[in-house]
Amino acid sequence: MLIRVDTTSSEPLFEQIAAAVRELASSGTAIAGERLPAARELAESLDVNVHTVLHAYQQLRDEGLIELRRGRGAILTGSASSLTDLTKHVDVLVAEARRLGVAPATLTAMITKAYS
Repeated sequence: MLIRVDTTSSEPLFEQIAAAVRELASSGTAIAGERLPAARELAESLDVNVHTVLHAYQQLRDEGLIELRRGRGAILTGSASSLTDLTKHVDVLVAEARRLGVAPATLTAMITKAYS
């Protein structure tokens, strides 16, 4: 499982880690039941503080994308694998918006309104 961060980015490192896991789940690269690297192991490989990784994992847990199990680590939930299906729908929506000439900001506003 390849997770990378950009230390020069203005985006917080924990957000980059969480976004990378979301991307792995939505692309189908990672599937439900798959274990994420141990926080300490991932922190060492990324050269970040272990608390940064734990913050990302807690955010993903709060979103329902992973389960944190003592002694077993972080495991992707079924919700994470359903992102793959949702991604396909988003791709269709974006293609239709492009065809109609809808600006990204307008589409984002429409989705935000519909989601509220």
